[in-house]
Amino acid sequence: MDLAGRRGRGVVTGSIRVDGNTLLLGDGVHVRFIRTLRLPESGTHALPPNLGEFPLRRVEDYPDTVPGEWLAKGGVMLPVYLREAMWLSFGGTREPAALQVGVGKVCAVSGERWSGRLARDPQNYVVLPRQPWLDGINSGDGTVRQFVAVPLGLGATVEGQVTGEETTGGVQLQAFPLGPQALECWREGERARLLPPPPPAPGGGGLYGGPPAPSGGFGGYGAPAPMRAAAPAAPGAAAPAAAPAMGLGVGGSMRQEVYRDDRALSAWAPEPAARVFVHLVTPPAWRRITGEEPPPSPVDRAAYTRAGLPWFDYYDESGHDLPPTGTLGQVKPVGDWLGDDHTPWTPPTPHQITPLGPTPRPGEPVRDGDW
Repeated sequence: MDLAGRRGRGVVTGSIRVDGNTLLLGDGVHVRFIRTLRLPESGTHALPPNLGEFPLRRVEDYPDTVPGEWLAKGGVMLPVYLREAMWLSFGGTREPAALQVGVGKVCAVSGERWSGRLARDPQNYVVLPRQPWLDGINSGDGTVRQFVAVPLGLGATVEGQVTGEETTGGVQLQAFPLGPQALECWREGERARLLPPPPPAPGGGGLYGGPPAPSGGFGGYGAPAPMRAAAPAAPGAAAPAAAPAMGLGVGGSMRQEVYRDDRALSAWAPEPAARVFVHLVTPPAWRRITGEEPPPSPVDRAAYTRAGLPWFDYYDESGHDLPPTGTLGQVKPVGDWLGDDHTPWTPPTPHQITPLGPTPRPGEPVRDGDW
């Protein structure tokens, strides 16, 4: 995510940390990358299940095995199979934040090219914690098109279809906090909402306060751990091998709203608290770079459904969905390039669809770079 005047190589924009498999951006934005089942590319479906988190590793921890351009971009990496689907979870984020999500530096909400600045017409960010997750690009009318991993060079990525070229790949995240005045106003409102109820008035009856505080509280962050510098390559050492570049295309459609921001754009800070580049790595490259085995390929949809495991439907009656964008509405599914490998579709039964409603210790810092 581009920043005017702050794009120098090795720049650390705010605080970025990896805690287990969770990215911590700034003072409280939590992002996890979740493995899931790939949907059929026709029809509109319920929200697919959580099959576990993608493992996250800092690029700078592997200076001798990652490609040099990855070190220049900094950030983190995760292993993903060809045509594997994912979604982004924002659970754990407590205070309001505006989060930009880029796929190959194309905004997943507006379909515009990456700008690094918040915009409202069209809106180019999601509002946390109101938006609990994001499963794909905004296709409007209460739907998104599922994120699906594909290699660069075929033209199947969102980046390739929107911009006509595939040079970036990966996922880009940038988080903006509320400005000082708006943040203090929000905190005052939260303190008032979470005050314990007063004692009952004489003669019976009572007054009731707001709902209890979220479990886990807001949590604090300790002093940052020292950042480890990339070790220089030994004289005469071979350069790290290139790794296949991966990006995100789209798969099937599902019922999910991307909520409209009900604040004034001026309520948000003009500069981001943090940004990060997320590299998508093929399983063979992951083994070579990290020495670790990637997670096994996800179970097929039919087996999952036959086992009676849940799918989900999320609805927030107070939220307003963003309208569709012409750009993202024209993006075609990856099957148009790679063919249809679906086994016959076994839809979940109604009792398997669970309705949902609105409802840590720090790791080491992540280095931002030039992208």
